[in-house]
Amino acid sequence: MDKSNLDILREGAVIPAMPLALDDNRHFDRVRQSALIKYYLDAGVGGLAVGVHTTQFSIRQHGLYEPLLDLVMTEKKRFLARTGKEVVMVAGVCGETPQALREAETARALGYDAALLSPGGLDGATEEYLLERTRAVAEILPVVGFYLQPAAGGLRLSYEYWRALCEIPNVAAVKCAPFNRYQTLDLMRGVAFSSRASEIGLYTGNDDNIVIDLLTKYRFPVGDKIVEVGFAGGLLGHWSVWTKTAVELLREIKACKGDIPQKLLTRAVEVTDCNGVFFDARNDYKGGIPGVEEILRRQGLFKNCRCLDPNETLSPGQSDEIDRVYRMYPHLNDDDFVRANLEKWLSEE
Repeated sequence: MDKSNLDILREGAVIPAMPLALDDNRHFDRVRQSALIKYYLDAGVGGLAVGVHTTQFSIRQHGLYEPLLDLVMTEKKRFLARTGKEVVMVAGVCGETPQALREAETARALGYDAALLSPGGLDGATEEYLLERTRAVAEILPVVGFYLQPAAGGLRLSYEYWRALCEIPNVAAVKCAPFNRYQTLDLMRGVAFSSRASEIGLYTGNDDNIVIDLLTKYRFPVGDKIVEVGFAGGLLGHWSVWTKTAVELLREIKACKGDIPQKLLTRAVEVTDCNGVFFDARNDYKGGIPGVEEILRRQGLFKNCRCLDPNETLSPGQSDEIDRVYRMYPHLNDDDFVRANLEKWLSEE
């Protein structure tokens, strides 16, 4: 990874987990996908994550993994040439070790900076197997470790696992998304007690606690000193929508010194309410991906909120709940920004 990109990852950024644009026949919509990428880049994100859960893991079965990563990289290079601004490119990598290695090789060949290595679908895998898999992938690309909530196919992982993971030289960052305070604490303690704590960029993926995560510092007595670690940014499906205000929120949090303003604590509750609606928490997240796509549809970026799986749709009442959070928290959306730029983003130039 280029030093400049490694610095971006360590310092923390808004990294949206990118959804997949489909036309009404569920075919890959390159024009809308390109518009979405331009939206994120113009909104000021520090990175893009592609081929991850929000993108739909089944892109692999539909032959879309490499074409999608290629398109996103092409748009990123155009943005870099136009603005001179670098962003971190993160490719989702999953599966047993052979599949993970193939995907990492594909991502490296396309110019990606890091691999977000998912433990999803590896039921029964031991922690030692996961560590060996990480070491193997880290030979190809810097790795972003991933604590995925068990409800989404992840595994319960120990403090010892996270400490060992952070000792792997080419682990550059960790995304923490167990949706659980105890398990989050295990991860943060593991990072702090590793010898590479200062080299690891920590990213929240705890959708139910985004703002509080970003405001919190963890302090641990390690030997004869106190080690402080904290989340530097977010790699989130939630930040795949209303992204401009997410960038502004992270900037506000990073500028916060000393006492935490009450308004940010209130914002934390508002963001969690919106997230629960977008990702359909009350229905065990069944409408999660269609939920964020519905926001993009309302803004005009997507034609629809269709997924590759026809059975993956908005849950009953979810659209009404989206109406509710739009009414209750108008300051959180970035509709005006999208409206002002949509025609430009949709052009095929």
